[in-house]
Amino acid sequence: MMRAWVPPTLLALCGSVLATGLFLKGDTGTAAVLLPAFLALSAVNSPLIFPRSIGAREAQRRSLADGRPVVYWRPGCTYCIRLRVRLGRDARRSHWVDIWRDPDGAAAVRAANDGNETVPTVVVSGRPHTNPDPAWVRAQISGSGPQQ
Repeated sequence: MMRAWVPPTLLALCGSVLATGLFLKGDTGTAAVLLPAFLALSAVNSPLIFPRSIGAREAQRRSLADGRPVVYWRPGCTYCIRLRVRLGRDARRSHWVDIWRDPDGAAAVRAANDGNETVPTVVVSGRPHTNPDPAWVRAQISGSGPQQ
């Protein structure tokens, strides 16, 4: 889990150092713009923007019960971030599995992708789809079991 926080921590740290240097040189305007930009990038690359992850076995069990997709992801993955952002509030209607935290999830992704840990991998009705179009995933979520 610790490695999931390395990129966002480095982004926040670099932004802080850069903004401090600019502030000390008297360029407060640029510092005031860069610091929030780096902090926003840090937040987007953190696990915080994703719905709470569950284990792969639990996600598969829940998916069988409610028909919702299982999304395998990892922090820092730009394609995972793209999927998460494009799904918006609908993202919470899927079961998310962080493959860096769950060895069973990583194994499921490798099995679906010829040994590679390519994410996002979305499993719908037992069939894996690697890096699917977010609009397609949204349609799968809309057509799944009871909505909450």
